[in-house]
Amino acid sequence: MDEEFIIKQITHKKDVGVQLLIDHYAGLITSIVRKHLGKIEMYEEECINDVLLAVWNNIGSFDQTKNSFKNWVAAIAKYKAIDYKRKYMKIESNLNLAEVEYQLATPSSLQKEIQEEVEDLLRHLNEKDRELFKQYYLEDIELETIADAHHTTIDNLYNRLSRGRKKIKKAVQQ
Repeated sequence: MDEEFIIKQITHKKDVGVQLLIDHYAGLITSIVRKHLGKIEMYEEECINDVLLAVWNNIGSFDQTKNSFKNWVAAIAKYKAIDYKRKYMKIESNLNLAEVEYQLATPSSLQKEIQEEVEDLLRHLNEKDRELFKQYYLEDIELETIADAHHTTIDNLYNRLSRGRKKIKKAVQQ
């Protein structure tokens, strides 16, 4: 079976397409989900099912000229697993205040994993843009404040953020 046949079957919403997807890519999907979810095993099966559903629902957005089907499926698996990690962090953050204070004092392995992934994404940027991304996206500092501190315009910051997002997107797709 080749990728084109699987794509064709899924595009035509044939159940055999999903079965072929599972037969050929279940190991890949599972390993990616496990890598990104780490110790959060309770969400693993649900996440894998969501990956399969996302492939089924979004097959129209797959572009063979930009990426191979295998890489496209792998990217979906990665981002779904990251979404589940965020979901877990949100649930984890709803713990009582004492537990939250303890967690802030001792970062969890999940928080460390997320921080490492963010750093890995930001390494594609120069130091100034990396700092801008951290201030704007992670620390929620308003652009006006950042612009004042760096003696620049808000439009300049928007342009730098836009270029930075493009760099990161290009690096992730390679």
